[in-house]
Amino acid sequence: MPEITYRKAISQALREILQSDPRAFMIGEDIGGYQGAYAVTRGFLKEFGPERIKDTPIAESVIVGAGIGAAMAGSRPIIEIMTINFSLLAMDQIINCAAKLHYMSGGQVTVPLVIRTVSGGGTQLAASHSQSLEGWFAHVPGLKVVAPSTPYDAKGLLRAAYQDPNPVMYVEHSLLYGMKGDIPDEEYSIPLGVADVKREGSDVTIISYSRMAQVALKAAVRLEEEGIDAEVVDLRSLRPMDTETIINSVKKTSRAVVVEEGWKAMGIGAEVSARIMENALEYLDAPVQRVASADIPMPYSRPLELATLPNEDRIIEAVHRLF
Repeated sequence: MPEITYRKAISQALREILQSDPRAFMIGEDIGGYQGAYAVTRGFLKEFGPERIKDTPIAESVIVGAGIGAAMAGSRPIIEIMTINFSLLAMDQIINCAAKLHYMSGGQVTVPLVIRTVSGGGTQLAASHSQSLEGWFAHVPGLKVVAPSTPYDAKGLLRAAYQDPNPVMYVEHSLLYGMKGDIPDEEYSIPLGVADVKREGSDVTIISYSRMAQVALKAAVRLEEEGIDAEVVDLRSLRPMDTETIINSVKKTSRAVVVEEGWKAMGIGAEVSARIMENALEYLDAPVQRVASADIPMPYSRPLELATLPNEDRIIEAVHRLF
């Protein structure tokens, strides 16, 4: 299996979709002439032309609205919101239109729309450009939300998102674009709503997603040096969420730490913790621990930004509290 980057895996999936389905097209800011804010669509305009790679003005509500209309009319648009922070300008379209039209039309209308966007901090873009808002969208019936942590998952989940008849928020992380991993030569997809046990363990379950799943794996290696065998569960899909895999792991280890890059209050970690308490309370030897970003807007200062974000040390401290 060839080893490629997270960026290349997403690019491969997009290219294969565009090559195989004439209904597919892309729309977003800087995806054509500039070749993508994160270089994912490099070469696409030349290969597929302006009819299928459509640059837009800085107008997120228009981008999403156009994508919804095209999806309703039978096309298969993949739209790009440059960062999840900018999705705030299209919340009405995403939540009140894309997510609800199938239900409100009594099933007469479908919106097969993929919304690619980038979440998270760590690049000194300050408070309004470093947010992890995927939990907001996971709160909404009618939307599906995925957040891959590896190149393999990035490609497989994107193909599955495209094949889904529902609107899907496909959430990337800018600090993962250079990460390398093995990708099979043959086509594949990963079903939405299926978590992945990235590391087997017997003493504690660490549950996370996106970049924090990679941080959790590094913490697990350090914990092993202390004699603590940590299992790492990568959610991959936030809605639908794979409760069964979470609960089976917690039943095995009797301890759980949930790690997310977003804020702790009303976050993904709170939802995971509640599901554990509802389904596996009698198996727990200690209360579920949560690790999240500090409850403040993201600082611009590099040292303060690093202090705000979850890291290996904070995950290890949370595990220690369980013992």
